[in-house]
Amino acid sequence: MKTSHSNELPPQSADWFYVRAAAVARHVYLRKSVGVGRLAKAHGSTKNRGSRPNHHVDASRSIDRKVLQALEKIGIVEKVDDDEEATSGKGGRRITQAGMRDLDRIAMTAVEEDNEDEDDE
Repeated sequence: MKTSHSNELPPQSADWFYVRAAAVARHVYLRKSVGVGRLAKAHGSTKNRGSRPNHHVDASRSIDRKVLQALEKIGIVEKVDDDEEATSGKGGRRITQAGMRDLDRIAMTAVEEDNEDEDDE
């Protein structure tokens, strides 16, 4: 399955879904609430249209929806009700407290490993 109709080939990496899930988790972590449409726009790219000018094309909403559902299932994100989030006007997903704690722990582990690699050199 291609990740966007601007791509010619599907992803070649076996773990592309996990990479996308990490990108989505970080995207949601940095913002108040995020919907599927916003993620599709963020993961989109330019379509090569030959001699005609290139245009931006959104990524597959199905993939971003499935990633959000998977993150929701493991407790990283949660749905936002329409009336609960008055500023955005619409629903979407936001990071949970447990998800924020997990992402902070993973980030600290990555920083510590990076510091250990610099010390070894």
